[in-house]
Amino acid sequence: MDTKNRSVRRAFIIVWTLICLAVGFGVATATDVFKAPQPAEAGSVSSSPAVAPVPPMSFSQLAKKASPSVVNISVVKKIEGREQTPSPFGPNDPFRDFFDRFFGDQMPKDFKQQGLGTGFIIDKEGYILTNNHVVDAADEVKVKLLDGKEFNAKIIGRDSKTDLALIKIDPDKSLVPLPLGDSDKLEVGDWVVAIGNPFGLGNTVTAGIVSAKYRHLGMGSYDNFIQTDASINPGNSGGPLLNTAGEVVGINSAIFSQSGGSIGIGFAIPINMAKDLLPQLKQGKVTRSWLGVMIQKITPDLKAKLGLRDEKGALVADVIAGGPADKAGIKRGDVIVGFNGKEIKDSYELPYIVGSTPVGKLVKVDVIRKGERKSFEVKIAELKEEKTSQALAQEKPKLGMTVREITPEIADNLGLSEKSGVVIVQVEDYSAAGEAGLKPGDVILEMDHAGIPSVDAFNRKVREYKKGDTILFLVKRQGSTLFLTLKVPD
Repeated sequence: MDTKNRSVRRAFIIVWTLICLAVGFGVATATDVFKAPQPAEAGSVSSSPAVAPVPPMSFSQLAKKASPSVVNISVVKKIEGREQTPSPFGPNDPFRDFFDRFFGDQMPKDFKQQGLGTGFIIDKEGYILTNNHVVDAADEVKVKLLDGKEFNAKIIGRDSKTDLALIKIDPDKSLVPLPLGDSDKLEVGDWVVAIGNPFGLGNTVTAGIVSAKYRHLGMGSYDNFIQTDASINPGNSGGPLLNTAGEVVGINSAIFSQSGGSIGIGFAIPINMAKDLLPQLKQGKVTRSWLGVMIQKITPDLKAKLGLRDEKGALVADVIAGGPADKAGIKRGDVIVGFNGKEIKDSYELPYIVGSTPVGKLVKVDVIRKGERKSFEVKIAELKEEKTSQALAQEKPKLGMTVREITPEIADNLGLSEKSGVVIVQVEDYSAAGEAGLKPGDVILEMDHAGIPSVDAFNRKVREYKKGDTILFLVKRQGSTLFLTLKVPD
């Protein structure tokens, strides 16, 4: 009997112990869950890891809300073709039929070129922002909404320097615009969403992060791109880049790709740049201010040669005689480090800041001259370049190639050893440049023995030629130099 009682007592103790352990564990767990975190004592080391921000689980609601404001843009451009290539063989030559059969119809004649892009609605009246290159030289522009309705659009204003364009439709009902955010508040690492409507069949949505800001690609004086790894595919140009609040922080503009498809390197125009220009775009004309200097980036070699403390600022390479800077006393070799109270850290910042300054305003320009800081008061004038360039563009012969000034990014992308100068980035089929043997990646050193240090120098030189003239090019290709002759087309 005692043995039986001892067995029962032992079993009871074991069961009771397990119950106490289970209850104790449960109480401890509940206490850990609901107890408020206490501040750490001075000098103590926290054993819990830092909590990282949780990425969005889904962008579906953002996409649903924004998609009706994203539109498809289709354009038609009338392209004038060239005359049929004359046969090099006589009428009785046996090779004449062979040439006519295989080459006689190869050259394009007049035709209509169609293009597609994206835009987004910025107000209920029908104003739409997009890229200038989407609608440039378009004879017809049509806009298709997400619900399938299509409207003829009118180009209100364009700006090739920032690649921005404003178009307008007359909708049959009030439209829903996208809110415009603040691109200056965007940080590297922030989530962004790119929306495009390239085919008119519906929107495409991609997401990623901001990879970099203030990217300068050598596409113009006002480069200031947001780089993102959110896929921007062909046809998405002009679409919005949104933050997680659904606000537009950029306008998708370009991709870096060797195949034509997205490889995760896309570029968007900051929306603040567009907001600054919107009032002028609505007036149909963008007027910019002019300082009257030619500037360049300060390299480590220039820093050492000029005895500068650092590489900040914009080096004045030349001063335009009679211009605002010249009248104020700014000289070649000065380094501009401040403009109208804003610090100039890099040369690419100055053109945009100057361009957005009201014409006629008196501003303070800070420079470093021979190690000393000096200040000048400059009265900003209006830039007349656009009127001049438009008038000259009609007279300039068409060579069939596109050139850019070499930047570190372009040099890396094309594998160039040069860090400055002019490089060919595109050669048109059946063009004078193509027939001359010029190729993308060629660095133009000279034209008729005249050095070509910049795109402006290239354009000035081209304007000297007339139809039928022959141009002698000296180019550098893959480490070697060669001469090529180009006949200006009739």
